[in-house]
Amino acid sequence: MSAQPNLATEAWPESYGDEARPRMGFFTDTSVCIGCKACEVACKEWNQVPEDGLLFTAESYDNTGGLGADTWRHVAFIEQDRPLRVGDGEHGDGFRWLMSSDVCKHCTHAACLDVCPTGAIIRTELGTVVVQEDVCNGCGYCVPACPFGVLDKREIEDDGRVWKCTLCYDRTRDGLTPACAQACPTESIQYGPLDELRERAGARLDKVVADGFAGARLYGEDPNDGVGGFGAFFLLLDEPEVYGLPPNPVDTTRDLPGMWRSAAVAAGALALGVAACLLGGRR
Repeated sequence: MSAQPNLATEAWPESYGDEARPRMGFFTDTSVCIGCKACEVACKEWNQVPEDGLLFTAESYDNTGGLGADTWRHVAFIEQDRPLRVGDGEHGDGFRWLMSSDVCKHCTHAACLDVCPTGAIIRTELGTVVVQEDVCNGCGYCVPACPFGVLDKREIEDDGRVWKCTLCYDRTRDGLTPACAQACPTESIQYGPLDELRERAGARLDKVVADGFAGARLYGEDPNDGVGGFGAFFLLLDEPEVYGLPPNPVDTTRDLPGMWRSAAVAAGALALGVAACLLGGRR
């Protein structure tokens, strides 16, 4: 199948040929997230992710703290001393909660995939990024490569392998909706073809801003950003940093070709210098 240029990745759809399917993804609309954590529970139950988040963090109702090998969906609770919307200051108490269900971004330019030495991390026929646990050797190269800190090594029972959201590949390849989106009672988490989600998100942003949420913005929908756009993007009600997200994420392998070229030039210059010294010393 052919793909729109702003959806194509390094391996999808070309490497799949006729087996490639529309690129699928998530659109998480945080303006309607109620913090129920149904997504966290559904993710754990379907994917048999080990329990975690049983410690008191003193961070509102956030008991998991962030994404990791044992937390593939993380619901953040941000408390702010400000009105919910523009114009609410006259009647409100100047306090609001921002809630957001974070997940792996399934980047268009996925650094984790690029640095994996065993081929454990793959791009599926749906354009999603998946770690094959039976191939992963636990080297951990992908962990620092991720600009969002999503990937993590599982330490339970000395596992040592890297685990993350698969966008429920075992469901989506059969045409089913991922467990988290299926369980979301407010449709804050929406699943579908990525191009359709981007169009839907643009219309939703216009409505949210018109409703008085002046700080609302889309995060990760732009194919011209540092990672080529996310496969799982968001509508946020404040700046990304408020949610613990990097404002300008960049593919960490972006500059590697230039670095290798510079190293090659330097090595060549060194070799020529050594050769010149040796030849000069013989005269």
